[in-house]
Amino acid sequence: MTPMTNKTVSTAQADLDSARRVLALESQALQSMADGLDGAFLKALDILAAVAGRVVVSGMGKSGHVGHKIAATLASTGTPAVFVHPAEASHGDLGMITAKDAVLALSNSGETAELSDLIAYTRRFAIPLVGITSRQASSLGEAADVALVLPTMSEACPMGLAPTTSTTMMLALGDALAVTLLERRGFTAADFQMLHPGGALGRKLLKVSDLMHRDGEVPLVKPEQSVAEALLVMTNKRFGCAGVVGADGLLAGIVTDGDLRRHMSDGMLKKTAAEIMTRDPKTVRPQILAAEALRIMNASSITTLFVVEADKPVGILHVHDCLRAGVA
Repeated sequence: MTPMTNKTVSTAQADLDSARRVLALESQALQSMADGLDGAFLKALDILAAVAGRVVVSGMGKSGHVGHKIAATLASTGTPAVFVHPAEASHGDLGMITAKDAVLALSNSGETAELSDLIAYTRRFAIPLVGITSRQASSLGEAADVALVLPTMSEACPMGLAPTTSTTMMLALGDALAVTLLERRGFTAADFQMLHPGGALGRKLLKVSDLMHRDGEVPLVKPEQSVAEALLVMTNKRFGCAGVVGADGLLAGIVTDGDLRRHMSDGMLKKTAAEIMTRDPKTVRPQILAAEALRIMNASSITTLFVVEADKPVGILHVHDCLRAGVA
């Protein structure tokens, strides 16, 4: 390994100092913006919450990239949203914006030329317009129904030119709007899972009911049935256990491979399931997350869980069901 010279150490330290300066400056900007939130934010929130259609997000350049992310975050957290490119809007995409929508326009200067047609369109058809800009006294700031004005902060770029601090504030303000709307609507993990069926998020939010085996797949026997009969059910269903259900339909216990080994004797097969079953087995409800069911199985060193509602079995979950679905 080549030893570091004084020059490389100095360069490395300069790089770290530069990175820390950027992060410190942007952190200060976010804190300043948080401290300055006021009634304008609440009014913008009311406008977006009342939309019967979609929130149409638009911006040019770096603001456009931020706008794409804000639209995606809104849509995935319960606020229907779409991004419309301002230049394309001037060439027909204004038709994507309806009277039931609201527009969230992003422009640091507030004078982005490409936004002018979109702004005029919202004013002509009384479409609510929320602007995010650093200048209240700008075309966007003056035209908007509500202007969310970013605090005056230097860009992290040493030349003060590249959009850095300003885009970080825009992005964070978009998150603040999306999450506050989420909380106001009472958006739940179940709602989130419905909008994120794929990927790691979807797997994390899978419920037991999404994975469990139902109806004829569930191995069940009556308390008075013989162990021999229970063994046949266990063999046919291939879960390594059978639930014991009384006349009242309640799960009284389970017969497992371990129960069979513990009661091994010449007359075991003639005993009843009730005589050898494990009473008060661990169970789960269909509404809980599959990840929680997997945790219970791992903590208890078991491979199956009966799924019950009002103590009546409605399904069965095997550890392999969770692993196949990518739940971990």
